[in-house]
Amino acid sequence: MNPLGSQSDTHFWPSAEIALLLTLILGLLMLWRPTFGDSAFRKLEQSLSRFAERKKLAVCLMFFVVVAGRLAVLPLLPVPVPGIHDEFSYLLMADTFAHGRLANPTHPMWMSFETFHVNWFPTYSSMYPPAQGFVMAMGQVLGNPWIGVLLSDAAMCTAILWMLQAWMPAGWALLGGVFAALNLGIASYWMNSYWGGAVAAIGGALLLGALGRIKKRASVASALLLGLGIAILANSRPYEGFVFCIPAGVWLLAWLAGKIKSRDAARDRIRIVLLPFSAVIILTLGFIGYYNWQLTSNALLFPHVLNTRTYHSTPLFLWERLKPELTYHNQQFEDFYNGWEREDYQTSWKDALNVTAEKLARMGVEFFWPGTLFLLPALPFAFRDRKMRLLVVTLFLSLAGVFAVIWSAPHYAAPVTCVVYALLVQSVRHLRTMRWKAHPLGVALSRALVVLLVLSTGVNVARRSCDPLWWTCTGDPSRVAVTKQLLTISGKHLIVVRYSDDHNIHDEWVYNAADIDGSKIIWARELDPEQNAKLFAYFKDRHIWLVEPDTDNTAIKPYTPPPDQ
Repeated sequence: MNPLGSQSDTHFWPSAEIALLLTLILGLLMLWRPTFGDSAFRKLEQSLSRFAERKKLAVCLMFFVVVAGRLAVLPLLPVPVPGIHDEFSYLLMADTFAHGRLANPTHPMWMSFETFHVNWFPTYSSMYPPAQGFVMAMGQVLGNPWIGVLLSDAAMCTAILWMLQAWMPAGWALLGGVFAALNLGIASYWMNSYWGGAVAAIGGALLLGALGRIKKRASVASALLLGLGIAILANSRPYEGFVFCIPAGVWLLAWLAGKIKSRDAARDRIRIVLLPFSAVIILTLGFIGYYNWQLTSNALLFPHVLNTRTYHSTPLFLWERLKPELTYHNQQFEDFYNGWEREDYQTSWKDALNVTAEKLARMGVEFFWPGTLFLLPALPFAFRDRKMRLLVVTLFLSLAGVFAVIWSAPHYAAPVTCVVYALLVQSVRHLRTMRWKAHPLGVALSRALVVLLVLSTGVNVARRSCDPLWWTCTGDPSRVAVTKQLLTISGKHLIVVRYSDDHNIHDEWVYNAADIDGSKIIWARELDPEQNAKLFAYFKDRHIWLVEPDTDNTAIKPYTPPPDQ
């Protein structure tokens, strides 16, 4: 969902109009001089094509180049500060895993710590699937949760390149990997926040990359990677991942039944593919059941479903109706769940059209760049390619699943990322065959769109823009500043957060670590006098401070009750 509810999602340099104007100018230049820079471009393309044939080296190098490239721009794009509700929930999950457990016991003072997207009964835990939390936990062990984000985003670009190598010649696969690395590997909220995206994209790429290799020659390794891709999808974006897997599942069943021509005998298909694949799926189902049981005390009850039942009265899908309002323990939840969330989508046709348009705009900005407009004449040919049929079906079915839900964020469609770049590359291949008055206009335009991607990424970095969708990765450093102040003061601290009546419900400050009692700094929500008294008695050995984010969001002072108490 858009946490700001803003109509101004994007900000280009200095505007979207300028970016489109630059695209138009470069397109006209190519139309006027289609052979501009032909010699230099040809030499570069030939060199990269020769390098791309060394497939394993290209895959390994992709990972390290993305990591090194992102680290190189740290002075301009520093380690991100969390700001979205979801990010803090994932950080709680990462901290829980880093402490060697899947969930935490419910805290006796849980009502004062209640916050968004976190379950408190039967355990204190994040509501989200565990995959993103696991990679961030690895990062936390290495020094910072963002290290896990960095490594997972680089792994995503690597997996996309590996997937494309199974579906097209090596040189074109490398181009798709470069598209992903430049577009999502540096100035994207998938890299510059804790919100996720890369992990699910890895799952989708592993699935289709393995399937592409099974089509050519089955192997145990491909079967295991196929199962691993599904396992990652099931533990990162279960709903979107399930829809994404349907076309691949149908193809695999037809292949196993012998309805698809293959050089592998029926017995080999079962022994080499079905058995190892099934083993991974069984282990995955077992883990999901165990994880659910540890968090919700029910192997079939997902933490996300539990959170929805506890806090949400709004529907998930466009056609569902609103439920009766729920009662909450604090005014901020009342304003968010019974106010903003119900007002944002009121189950009308107008609302459905609005959220659909919002999804189109956001996904267009995140997955593409202005130069891809040059691909429009070639796109129909890519969609009609016989080799692309499975990918096209996967794309449209996955998008149907994404557009069926109300809330919109580009990373909800993360599983289909590899398909998007596969079709972009296939469109480039068709574009390069197009000529105008005997001139290689398509070749010129294909080079121009790559140049525009490089320029777009470079400009975003120079402007310190973490993503064209600015709200996705712009955390408030004020909470961090308050934390740094208290870290210099000896002893343990309890911060009571007092909000004003007109508080921005998307600017939440009450988040805590997995081990609340063991934390040097604890954040609590100011509630009624009775609950506050219980809280202060429980933490009687701590310094108690007051923070008023809506008055002065960096000032702290000893706690005093509000005037009306």
